[in-house]
Amino acid sequence: MPRRKRKKCRLCERKVEYVDYKKVGLLKEFVNEKWKILPRRVTGNCAKHQRMVTTAIKRARIMGLLPFVPEL
Repeated sequence: MPRRKRKKCRLCERKVEYVDYKKVGLLKEFVNEKWKILPRRVTGNCAKHQRMVTTAIKRARIMGLLPFVPEL
């Protein structure tokens, strides 16, 4: 069975140095329809950017910019 090609980190390609919690559009790319944070193996992020994304999503949730759970 052939191996899958490793996904590239989208944030490294865009040369993002810091993931800001106020950029909700960017953060929505890294959560699923149930607002759960997607893992590295799905998004293809490097470890450094995945940590930044996770922290930014958690901050955005606390500030009320992103929901914790989907609406019914």
